[in-house]
Parts: sequence; C-alpha cells; structure tokens
Amino acid sequence: MSSNLKEIIDIALQILERLPITIWIMALSAAAGLLLGLLLAIVRIKKSPIPYALATLYISFMRCTPTIVQLFLIFYGLPQLLTLINLDVNDWSPFVFAVIALSMHSAAYFSEVIRSSYMAVGSGQMEAAYSVGMSYFQALRRVILPQAFGISLPVLSNNIISLLKETSLVFSIGITDMMGQVNIIVGNNYGTNVMTVYIVISILYWLLSILIGRGTAYLEKKQIRSGYGGLARSK
Repeated sequence: MSSNLKEIIDIALQILERLPITIWIMALSAAAGLLLGLLLAIVRIKKSPIPYALATLYISFMRCTPTIVQLFLIFYGLPQLLTLINLDVNDWSPFVFAVIALSMHSAAYFSEVIRSSYMAVGSGQMEAAYSVGMSYFQALRRVILPQAFGISLPVLSNNIISLLKETSLVFSIGITDMMGQVNIIVGNNYGTNVMTVYIVISILYWLLSILIGRGTAYLEKKQIRSGYGGLARSK
C-alpha cells in the first residue's frame, strides 16, 4: 500500500469517527423540522389572518438569512432571551443549540414542500374524507398526508441533503462533527496536506448525499406501489 493511499485512508477514518455526531444532528433536525414544518404548513393552509402572517414572516426570515447567522442567534441569543423568564440554559450542550437552530431553519423549507404537496392532492380528497365522517385531523392523517408524502419525497430528499451539508457549520459553535474533525486534522498538521483532507471530506459528504438520495428513491417506489404516489401522480 502506497504511503499516499495509507494517508488518505487514515484521514478518512479519523473523519468518520465523527460521523455519528453529524448523522444525529441531521436526523434530529430533520425530524423536528418536519413536525414544525407541518404545523407551519397547516397554519398557512388554514389562512387565519394573524397566525398566517406570523408563519409567513417566520418562513421569510428563515429562508432569507444565512444559516450560520441563525445558528449564532440561537447559540448566543437564546440563553439571553430565556433569562428574561428566569430560565438558565447556559449549561446546555452546543449539540442542543445546533439541533434547535437547524430544526427551525429546515422547517421553513419543509413547510413549503408540505404545503405545495397538500395542495397537489386536491380538495376533493378532503371532501371525500368529510363525507365518511372523518374530522379534519383524521383526514390529514389517513388521507391527505400519506398522499402528500409520496408527492413531496423527491423535494424532501433534496432538502435533507441540504441539511446534511449545513451540519458542517456546527463546528463554529464548538461541536466536533466531521467538519470539526477536519479542522483539527488540518491544525495538527500545521496546514500540510490541506488539499488531501478537503478532497476526502468532500467525497464523504458526496457519498452520504448519494445514500440519502437512494434511500428516498426507495421510499418513493414503495409509496407508488402502495398506491399513494401513483394516485398523486395521476391527478
């Protein structure tokens, strides 16, 4: 084995030691972001004036400001804000602040995906659910959301891949994720072989993105076979 190949493998293994942290941040942020995004989407679909205006303002702010600025606002600003109600969170792990910030950020994008998918299903589906005695939330859970999920999967996949890439910012608040490990490796080697390190990390993010894309493509095929995706596409 050549020394160059051995060095590349060693760098990759050091970076992959921090893969679980990156995956946990992405997964928790995606899950929380989807829940918040669903809530925002429902508020905007219902169009009650004040909640609609607040949700629209929130989405606009989160989509039009840099993710790293939002991360710093949460990391530095949230503890100061909560002290106003006598809640001290200064001992919280940076991991928690990272998940909160990325969840809030991703929710703005997920909400628009969910809302457009909801609209694509069509009002007739909701009316049919009402006709058999379902409540609004029963209709959402049993009829609308399964179909909307099938429609939204390709775009959700892109958003989750974007979220994966945005986890690379969390090293800026002291979390040693994959990108944080890269900075440590570069610092310990006094800047030598920087190109090799960044090529390795870029390939690792690329491979992870491919895995996410393949995973959501598999889910999309399952949705089509189950009838939800096919029904949505037949409209």
